[in-house]
Amino acid sequence: MSRPEEMTPAQLLAFLDRLVAENLTLSLMIWGPPGIGKSSVVRQVAQKHGLPEPIDLRLSQLAPTDLRGLPVPENGVSRWWPPEFLPREEVHGPRGILFLDELNMAPPAVQGIAQQLILDRQVGTYRVPSGWFIWAAGNRKEDAASVYAMPAPLANRFLHLHIRPDLDAFTQYAVRNGLHGDILAFLRFRPQLLHQLHREEPAWPSPRSWEMASRLHARGLPIAPAVGPGTAGEFEAFLRVLQQVPDLEAVLQGQNPRPPKELSARYAAAVGLAQRVAEARQVARAGGWLIQNNFPDELLYLFAFITLERLDRGVWAEATQQSPELNQFGQRYFQFSAESTGWGSLW
Repeated sequence: MSRPEEMTPAQLLAFLDRLVAENLTLSLMIWGPPGIGKSSVVRQVAQKHGLPEPIDLRLSQLAPTDLRGLPVPENGVSRWWPPEFLPREEVHGPRGILFLDELNMAPPAVQGIAQQLILDRQVGTYRVPSGWFIWAAGNRKEDAASVYAMPAPLANRFLHLHIRPDLDAFTQYAVRNGLHGDILAFLRFRPQLLHQLHREEPAWPSPRSWEMASRLHARGLPIAPAVGPGTAGEFEAFLRVLQQVPDLEAVLQGQNPRPPKELSARYAAAVGLAQRVAEARQVARAGGWLIQNNFPDELLYLFAFITLERLDRGVWAEATQQSPELNQFGQRYFQFSAESTGWGSLW
């Protein structure tokens, strides 16, 4: 059961975006299970604001001296030379993100040094440039991660954000990054398998492992090494059902092939059409075919969502003028889509 304060990746992105826009250099900790895109969201924020690639420090792989630096004699005293990976304005620029990943997997000695860096924005004589954000991330104990308890003084200086897997956010990411349509259709049909941690299995489904699975599937390789044998078995059964999907190119040419009966095959048809349409006439034909053949509302929204991620909104507007059915659908669900946090405003 999710916590009331949990965010979707899209909500986290919006929150971090606002912090950067307002130049609020508050330290924050992002909590969540592995493989759901915490570091990916941080990179997206940096790209959006024209910041350099975030400096990603895996604290679990560092020793205390790696952060503290090395002592060098100078005029009879020791001066600590900071490591090159910490941000310096003359090298890395005046603004950026220092991302301390796996913070709570680091042993207490390393967390102690990191605490000084986070709380005081300095270690020894080194100071973090004023325009840099210090963000951290970590897994929770219930995620089967080997983590250490975070000291109370350190925890009290953080903003704490909890993130959960979200299928709509993954769908948007999948469309923008060209993940295989079979993978996307399967996950829309079996949303419970987007993220399902298995403590006894080394391979299990998560947004990160599904991206790997997509690359394997695109090359005709089995996906079990990425998502585990059980999930891979369900995916193989899903692929066998896809034989019922009609020729989608025929739909785009204005023909009316018989629709599949199985719900899983209907998911595949809706996703396949949305990933194939390239112009308003094809959008109108595909949307009209889905509506005329009584595809459920969820699949009509899925078709619209993916289409609008791929094509200019003007194409959708032109398509609705060509198809009375599609135009009626847009008007009928306009209010719902505008208010829905999952789909956002489609029109």
